[in-house]
Amino acid sequence: MQKTALIAGASGLIGSQLLPLLLASDRYAKVIAVGRRPLPIVHPKLEQRLLDFDHLEEHRFALIADDVYCCLGTTMRQAGSKKAFYTVDYLYVVKLAALTAGNFAAQLLVVSAMGADEKSRVYYNRVKGEMEQAVRQTPFRAVHLFRPSLLLGERSEQRAGERLGAVLLRTLRPVLRGPLRRYRAIDAATVARAMLRAAEQNGTGIQVHTSDAVATLGRAAG
Repeated sequence: MQKTALIAGASGLIGSQLLPLLLASDRYAKVIAVGRRPLPIVHPKLEQRLLDFDHLEEHRFALIADDVYCCLGTTMRQAGSKKAFYTVDYLYVVKLAALTAGNFAAQLLVVSAMGADEKSRVYYNRVKGEMEQAVRQTPFRAVHLFRPSLLLGERSEQRAGERLGAVLLRTLRPVLRGPLRRYRAIDAATVARAMLRAAEQNGTGIQVHTSDAVATLGRAAG
């Protein structure tokens, strides 16, 4: 029996790669994309639901799905403040997880970060770690935490620091072997393929996908 997928963050770097995969997948009869603005795409499987994440609980019954893909995320620069960053990368993600779990969704697949650690001195990594700890407590059959390294792909905005980092990591790629493989830059499209592949495996429990494991899973699905 075909399932329903829900995706949040479909306009972002990973989400924009993931949405076409979900629509093309025989696993899903329906794909629900939730966000503040409409996406420039029309597809017979796609249902777009415009909503305000600040009042997500008011839309609870629009959030019914089997597999929930959360690609929400911003940067400190985009957000403009620690509070705004925390709102998107922690509050919105945790609220979405709680509401969809309450609607009996089976799986949550969420994009985190390689350095996620609730005890980190780095604010970005600490928030990601706190988010992970919160969603681990939700009663999904499976929670998948994806921790990619520096993401490669076409962004809507240019980030000089990330471009420099990508060039550096490409240069260092031959020496990033063994335990260092997880530091290799990774294509957003590879992460998207890995997320769908993980859902298709119908696993259980908490599954943490390090960047090197995401790369392997994403290539296997490609």
